Amino acid sequence: MLTFEAFGAGPFGSMYLADLGAEVVKIENRLQGGDATRGMGPFFLGEHDSYFFQTFNLNKRSVCLDLKTSDGQYAFQRIVAKSDAVLNNLRGDQPDKLGLTYAALKSSNPRIVCAHLSAYGRDNERRGWPGYDYLMQAEAGYLHVTGEPGSPPARMGLSIVDYMTGITTALALLAALFGAARSGTGRDVDVSLFDVALHQLSYPGTWYLNDGLVTGRIPRSAHPTATPVQLFKTADGWIFIMCMTEKFWQELIRIIDAPQIGKDPRFTTMPLRREHRESLTPLLDVVFEQHPTSYWLAKLQRALPAAPVNDLAQALQNPFPISTGMIRSTPHPLRADFRSFASPIKLDGQRLPTKSAPGLGADTDTVLAEVGYSAEEIESLRERGIT
Repeated sequence: MLTFEAFGAGPFGSMYLADLGAEVVKIENRLQGGDATRGMGPFFLGEHDSYFFQTFNLNKRSVCLDLKTSDGQYAFQRIVAKSDAVLNNLRGDQPDKLGLTYAALKSSNPRIVCAHLSAYGRDNERRGWPGYDYLMQAEAGYLHVTGEPGSPPARMGLSIVDYMTGITTALALLAALFGAARSGTGRDVDVSLFDVALHQLSYPGTWYLNDGLVTGRIPRSAHPTATPVQLFKTADGWIFIMCMTEKFWQELIRIIDAPQIGKDPRFTTMPLRREHRESLTPLLDVVFEQHPTSYWLAKLQRALPAAPVNDLAQALQNPFPISTGMIRSTPHPLRADFRSFASPIKLDGQRLPTKSAPGLGADTDTVLAEVGYSAEEIESLRERGIT
């Protein structure tokens, strides 16, 4: 699979495929420094490499080609002939200009699947607009359902729209590849950040579309309907409790030894608990504030859903993901002790193998040789600045 990708969404989605064994070849422009995240600080691993780049490009290869030259386009077409898919996350008006569409590539490979991940799509008045995750969160309403009531609009702390769009694109690309394998004919596949952001509004969106209910920010990051599903203070921090069912509510009352709360007529059903949430919260606070978070986790975690509220350091020093292999060593040529996240996917109970992201153009000569270029021809391309 060939990719024209930068930043988060495209590289995140294609990395899932690379982790699963796909040969993902990043096509990069050497004169532009390749993927823009190669130059994104604050931490670097030599020239044209960064921690940011390593985060999204494990298990890939890198080939430098200038597609704005005729020789670069010719080389690209030769690689396409031996590939299954081409993915890009450019502005919606760019794939046609660079010849990355099915119409432009089908003569080289009628089975090729061309996946386009853009900000707003390729078929509307915004196709030429640049766009990023934060903008999608803003326009799709996320900033008014995140944070505490009365505070300024707040985005989610991570670029969740980028990541969901990358995974959605990978899923769509795989489905198209199955179709191409059956029919012998490829196609274009389009996914946009905006569409995915809007789609992720999920049930609050459905509530509004059909009954006009506006879901806003709720104290303690609470669920809009189920109660108690929210943050609670403990003696030394916070804990998140999720009583999503009546069974979990009954277990909570039993474990905290508060039958008087369970029998209170204001709290006997989930609708009543939702209605009287503001009265229930301080009663439970009094109970949880008597002991530290670790005490409550020891009592609750096997009986009902509960989790500590960790900061980033606590989350990454947690022995659980270390013991399960989610945090692993990924030796880099310039840093042998470099660590990264494993793929969340397991095959036959085993974590997928991982290798560090490639240097800029590290695989150019190898890939060109694989499609029939001689050493002399490769050197000529390099001397003319095409690779």
